[in-house]
Amino acid sequence: MKTILLKLFVSLLITSCTSDESQQPANNDNMDNINPSVTSKDTMSTDGVQNVTVSGNENEYTFSVTVKSPDTGCDQYADWWEVIDLEGNLIYRRILVHSHVNEQPFARSGGKVSITSKQQVIVRAHMNTSGYLPQVSKGTVANGFSNEAFDTKQFEDAAQKGNLPTNCAF
Repeated sequence: MKTILLKLFVSLLITSCTSDESQQPANNDNMDNINPSVTSKDTMSTDGVQNVTVSGNENEYTFSVTVKSPDTGCDQYADWWEVIDLEGNLIYRRILVHSHVNEQPFARSGGKVSITSKQQVIVRAHMNTSGYLPQVSKGTVANGFSNEAFDTKQFEDAAQKGNLPTNCAF
């Protein structure tokens, strides 16, 4: 009996360690009917964009972006993620209306992102107090996205363009 229980325990332990659950974005707002067509590898190594999943059709894609940020409350939180082209032009910005202190990393979706499937873009996240986070995801819908370190000061002027947050809910 002990041998059977031990084998069952080891089997459950192995199954839980190899589960894909860690690859799933946390708290998927507006994600109920999205079938991901492209996803980046989830690294969760440094603050910034951890994962990008894209679905939809050309020039009206929905992006789901997983962000890891050092949120402490409204005094310090990730206030948006955005899609920019390689020249730093703002294509799309998803405003985040509250902090995510107890939800790290977290995922939020947004769109319609008007790009072609082969247009290379950068997806990055912004903190209300310190600016852009160092890890971004770069790539195309057609070929996928990969995470990389990025100069947080590069294309910093985009932070003054487009929709900006007006307040923090909590």
